[in-house]
Amino acid sequence: MSSAPLPASPEGVSGPQHVAIIMDGNGRWAKARGLPRVAGHRRGADAVRRVIRGAGELGIPVLTLFAFSTENWTRPADEVSDLMGLLRHYLRNELEELGRNGARLRVIGDRGRLARDIVSDIADAERRTHANTRIDVNVCINYGSRDEIIQACRSLAGKVAAGQLSADRIDETLFERELLTAGLPDPDLLIRTSGEQRISNFLLWQCAYAELVFVDTLWPDFGKEHLELAIAEFRRRERRYGGVGS
Repeated sequence: MSSAPLPASPEGVSGPQHVAIIMDGNGRWAKARGLPRVAGHRRGADAVRRVIRGAGELGIPVLTLFAFSTENWTRPADEVSDLMGLLRHYLRNELEELGRNGARLRVIGDRGRLARDIVSDIADAERRTHANTRIDVNVCINYGSRDEIIQACRSLAGKVAAGQLSADRIDETLFERELLTAGLPDPDLLIRTSGEQRISNFLLWQCAYAELVFVDTLWPDFGKEHLELAIAEFRRRERRYGGVGS
């Protein structure tokens, strides 16, 4: 496949500017091969590397990956431990690769439940990649959209109660400033791998007008070519934002 950015469609539709991906199917990939689930997660980490590289080559400015949800803590303890170990390995060993791809890393989610060394590694990785400008890579860890929205509401309610803000001044712009994704554009395209067709408490507010593309490919097998196909599907669609089409 070419490494040049995809051209606009014949209708002049370009983009997307922000692609979000629910990385699903690691466990099924491993089960189909008679391997432990952690093997699927390890191969999934390889897919993360491929997709970041591919997204940069395709000229996508913002990529957001759903890595670990607030609900994932309910998985077996040994699997959670393996996932946290992979996260440590990624944060400590992928910075050079991120640098080669011009990727600036940002971790989105509640860090309060993460181990101290992981929180420290996150801060270090964000600092060391901050000057990269080719692509913004956001990784959602211990993230849940409903909790994010509740926390935003509590923050605004607290400001109203303290007399710092009038309730009738609250609008979408003020609300978005309270979200963990403050400063990021909303996703244009949301991809979920593995054939599942749900968004699983991921960026509920932000994906209000995202185009949804569900693919059967399991995440460990996902690569640049699958990303290109999803973008091609995105560009075939007419985005009306609740209005009337042409």
